[in-house]
Amino acid sequence: MESVNQLQRKLAEYTASLYNEKILDEQFVQLQQLQDESNPDFVVEVVSLFFEDSERLLNELAKALNQPNVDFKKLDAHVHQLKGSSSSIGAQRVQRACIAFRNYCDERNVEGCLKCLQQVKNEYNLVKNKFETLFKLEKQFVDAGGSFPVV
Repeated sequence: MESVNQLQRKLAEYTASLYNEKILDEQFVQLQQLQDESNPDFVVEVVSLFFEDSERLLNELAKALNQPNVDFKKLDAHVHQLKGSSSSIGAQRVQRACIAFRNYCDERNVEGCLKCLQQVKNEYNLVKNKFETLFKLEKQFVDAGGSFPVV
């Protein structure tokens, strides 16, 4: 079993990689600062809500793009919502993919929207996997006797 110090180092290195790879931005730090002893699962809860909402929105986007006459206004509203929720948790790469997607919505470009939908899905799956790994590392750290905030 790894020591608290080893887990702390592993957690710090992994977290740093999320910022270095531009998967997360400073908004995630602000989200973490809202977590305290009275609500120790705040970040996990907020990110879990993001996952649920994003899954719904990605399905809505796919459905909207499979219509014979694409409603670009509705499509753009869904992309805008996904962009906002990804921004609120610091999921920078999802947010950036949504910006490109919205540009294709403005151009009423179905082919471009389909490519962007795939890109958004890829970035979403990446950030979801990264968050799951981060939360697993945090749990291991706490279970080993570590506590937050890690200084």
